[in-house]
Amino acid sequence: MKRNIAIFVHDPVCEVECALAMEAAFKEDFVVKLFGIEDLTRDFLSTVDIIAFPGGIGDADEYDVIFNDDHIKTVRDFVYAGGKYLGICMGAYWAGANYFDLLWEVEPVQYINRLGAEIMHEGPTTAEVLWGNEYEDMYFYDGCAFIGRTQDCDVVATYQNGDAMAIYQGNLGLIGCHPESEQWWYDLDELDYWHGGWHNDLLCEFAINL
Repeated sequence: MKRNIAIFVHDPVCEVECALAMEAAFKEDFVVKLFGIEDLTRDFLSTVDIIAFPGGIGDADEYDVIFNDDHIKTVRDFVYAGGKYLGICMGAYWAGANYFDLLWEVEPVQYINRLGAEIMHEGPTTAEVLWGNEYEDMYFYDGCAFIGRTQDCDVVATYQNGDAMAIYQGNLGLIGCHPESEQWWYDLDELDYWHGGWHNDLLCEFAINL
């Protein structure tokens, strides 16, 4: 039986384009729902197995404008009760201590500010990451790295400097880059690369294993 995954949309912070790209990656293996802030209730989350928070345009600190205390408690209660949380880029930042506070002794931080980071600007580019045993040039837009007790996490992918890029910790699955990326993203940003859909498959497998 397919599990239900609900993808949060709050454009532009959690962009429609990012949510639709995630939906396209998941549609063969999950029952996918898109939901907005008005749907972030206990009743709605009781109908899903995974809540997913995509990336978008803006600063993670816009969290305080979007979510009230009841929204925050609803997400935390969902995860603490066994629900799964999938975060990509912005959604991964939001799992940190200053936001939903779901991680244990691990913090998402800007990769571009990390020692040894080869990317030093916030704009769109590709990051060479080691996903499993394969190197991938993955779409990157000011994504996070995970620091702290990552030895207690299942690290799925790392950046060039060795920082964790994609992790599982308990009911959380978090990714700093954008494996949901579509070809037009690369064309729009004049990036001379396209993964041919392979990164979408990696994302779907990541969600299946959550």
